[in-house]
Amino acid sequence: MFMEERQQEILKTIQQNGKITVAEITQKYGISDESARRDLRMLEQKGVCKRTHGGAILLAQVSVRPPLDRDFGKMPVWDNYREIAKRAAAQIRENDVVYLTGGSLGYLMVPFLPREFRYTLVVNSIDIAKDLRAFEKHEVYVVGGKMRQSGSVVDSLASEFVSRIHFDLCFITGGGLTAEFGLSNGTDETAAFQRMVIKNSRKRCLLLSGAKIGVDSFIKVCDAEQFDTLITDWECVEDQIALLEEKGIEIVVVEEPK
Repeated sequence: MFMEERQQEILKTIQQNGKITVAEITQKYGISDESARRDLRMLEQKGVCKRTHGGAILLAQVSVRPPLDRDFGKMPVWDNYREIAKRAAAQIRENDVVYLTGGSLGYLMVPFLPREFRYTLVVNSIDIAKDLRAFEKHEVYVVGGKMRQSGSVVDSLASEFVSRIHFDLCFITGGGLTAEFGLSNGTDETAAFQRMVIKNSRKRCLLLSGAKIGVDSFIKVCDAEQFDTLITDWECVEDQIALLEEKGIEIVVVEEPK
């Protein structure tokens, strides 16, 4: 098989599955790791995918948004999301005032949240707030405003609500992150709400799957260097991670479960 033909097959796999690993390429085509990485590098140069630590991912469209009606209880739980959520929950300390993202990673953090000491949680998701009713030692504040169909609250009333709160720690998610453009998201309302939370937080922790690093979404939220820590997974884009580290961000890459 010619190299061009192999690269076209690799691209089809990425388009169908959203990603491919170097191991999958070497096993299927009987080539070396170096040759597999060269194929991925050439495909990346054509603008059809983005290389990661162990392979490549499909480039997402700028305007991609999460589903309007999310059912957290039925969504699949990927290993990388679970590991990010677990590592994030371990950042919370006694007496902290914590903003917990209303995204899927915030929901996945709930089972891992510390139960043995007191702290305060502020949430803008009705679904997450419902699960937090079982937390007897903790104070929980629910952000007020117009509820989206997804169960989250991010309108101007919500931004006004969080403008009156100081956070020891905030957990933020988004649609994409690059060293050049910063954190970006799918709607202007979400971006404005997140800016207010970030502004009022002493420590800012960004939670993103590796597939979202090296990707620009629709609306810029803030520069990357506004975050103290980025927690991501083993599929992160290596060159972007290096650039983000140069901006002084602590990068935590969770390990893939064995």
